[in-house]
Amino acid sequence: MPKSPRRPPQLRGRIFRGSAAISRGLLTRNDLRSSAWRPLFRDVYADAQLTITHRTRCLAVGRWLTPPGTAIAGLSAAALYGVGTVPPDQPIDALVPAGSPAGTSGGRPSGRPESTRASPRRGPMAGLRVHHGEMVPADVVDRAGILVTSPARTCWDVARWLDVVEAVVVIDGLLARRLTDVAALREYALARAGRRGWRSLLRGADLADAGAESPQESRARVRLVLAGLPRPQTQYVVAEAGRFIARLDLAWPEFKVAVEYDGLWHDDPEQFHRDRRRLNRLLGGDWIVLHLTARRLRDDFAGFVAEVRAALRSRGLRGHA
Repeated sequence: MPKSPRRPPQLRGRIFRGSAAISRGLLTRNDLRSSAWRPLFRDVYADAQLTITHRTRCLAVGRWLTPPGTAIAGLSAAALYGVGTVPPDQPIDALVPAGSPAGTSGGRPSGRPESTRASPRRGPMAGLRVHHGEMVPADVVDRAGILVTSPARTCWDVARWLDVVEAVVVIDGLLARRLTDVAALREYALARAGRRGWRSLLRGADLADAGAESPQESRARVRLVLAGLPRPQTQYVVAEAGRFIARLDLAWPEFKVAVEYDGLWHDDPEQFHRDRRRLNRLLGGDWIVLHLTARRLRDDFAGFVAEVRAALRSRGLRGHA
């Protein structure tokens, strides 16, 4: 009969250093290889019965894997603010103050004033990206026991590390939660004029909109603007004689053209089509409403842009390529 793996009560439900457990005589190296324990990073283990979340892994990174003053950054920081989600097995971004030793994280040699995008690590360190960069005290906040880059610094980093569309998705989410605002982001960027990324943050702030209600709406809006179309209004309310008619995801009210993003949120296809018909009936013939699906956003966005441009031109748009 197979022997049950050792599970000392001191380690149940906990994350711990494997080397510390061995030195205390709680486990052996063979014990750590058993199904009772789950390796998270090099020498960091968790009780296999513990639910591992992104926040759990961020705590482990901050406690055991990086030098003092390190902050969770980028998409990982945004997720801790409630913007987007990072699955438990996806990479965590850690921002190490310039001049700090690489530490057990195995990061690049210190001394670089600004980092470039770090590559995900392999083996026991899979899922950790280490960046080195200059930070001031205001760039770091304590969020429920985890050091995280401030909302403004998070926007700065994603503007440098991601393409402009994905960066704006994050910035939109932080704006929507009122964790920062466009004026503050512009001020943050201008105070760092000349440093790598300040123009990227200005561009991201100019394209951002707190009215976006989903990442896909943000992607659609930014890509339409980058394609040369005028900037639409978000969550535009159509009313008649003070009576609510409809709320539109993206709208050009002066031309009465709108875009509705039809994502995968409808579990009932019939309800999806009923809602579409209802919207078209409420708006009547005054508005042109184009419906963008997830598939077209992914596979045929150029064709959709052409349709939106044609609709706008049919209503009098001039001068946009």
